[in-house]
Amino acid sequence: MNKLPLFSKTSQGANILVWMCTFVFLLLAGAVQAQEEEAAPEKDTRPVRNTFESVWLIDNQTVMVPIKGTFEMDIQHRFGTMDNGYDDFWGFYAPSNIRLGFSYVPVEKLQVGFGFTKERKMWDFSAKYALFQQGREGGWPVSVTYFVNAGIDTRNKKNFPDNTYEGSDRLSYFHQLMVARKISKAFSLQASVNVAHFNFQELVPSDADPETLLQMENDNLSLSFLGRLKVSPTLSVIANYDLPLTDNEVNNPNPNLSFGIEAVSSSHAFQIFVGQNYNIVPQLNNTFNWKTNPDKGFLIGFNITRLWNF
Repeated sequence: MNKLPLFSKTSQGANILVWMCTFVFLLLAGAVQAQEEEAAPEKDTRPVRNTFESVWLIDNQTVMVPIKGTFEMDIQHRFGTMDNGYDDFWGFYAPSNIRLGFSYVPVEKLQVGFGFTKERKMWDFSAKYALFQQGREGGWPVSVTYFVNAGIDTRNKKNFPDNTYEGSDRLSYFHQLMVARKISKAFSLQASVNVAHFNFQELVPSDADPETLLQMENDNLSLSFLGRLKVSPTLSVIANYDLPLTDNEVNNPNPNLSFGIEAVSSSHAFQIFVGQNYNIVPQLNNTFNWKTNPDKGFLIGFNITRLWNF
């Protein structure tokens, strides 16, 4: 009697068919998984749009740098303080301060410019570079921008004590490192650390004896905080706070609180606000606020920016 083989040809064929089906199934499963992984969207690390609507927010620069080829004109105006009430119509007819500025973006992330301010007949020359930009999804969680300027006081010598403000004594500088985050589509915050440097130590009267002149520090540190809340696609509520840190021997600068509204279009930004800084050039605001606004009075100001792209 012949014994049956352990595996018949029929059973061997069935086994081979089962293994082939299993192999094909694994290949199909792997292909489907690979397709699902490829279909999964990658994180969008492109920079967020419009953390702020302008390079300025009241008295401070923002982290924003316009796109390459943008030419910008700024008109910044500060009326007098409201302390005299109706006598000068709450500062509108008091002596005002005005700055005209122009800037250009020659390469991506870099803006250079200059301006002229009525106060101290100050010419300023500036550069601003976006070091890091917040990503839309992933990437950098914040935007970081560095701003620097050099100012030249061009007033006549008769405005200064004898033997002062010669040559480099007229120069001053301002450094600002800004960190900002667009928290939502409507809300953005920014903080910065600032250093104002003057080659000449300003001589100011002593509180005890006005005829005694004391020297201020060459360097003055400060912090700045900005916020913007959009209430419509073209309208925002804005606020700014500047906190001086350097302890001078005499006449420390006052803090500044400002708040207002901003209206924008694709090529314009208009800000009107109430604040305590009369100067416009930042090193003057952060060092001499006690001098131009000794009573810490509030004043009305506005900024207008106009952009052209080439």
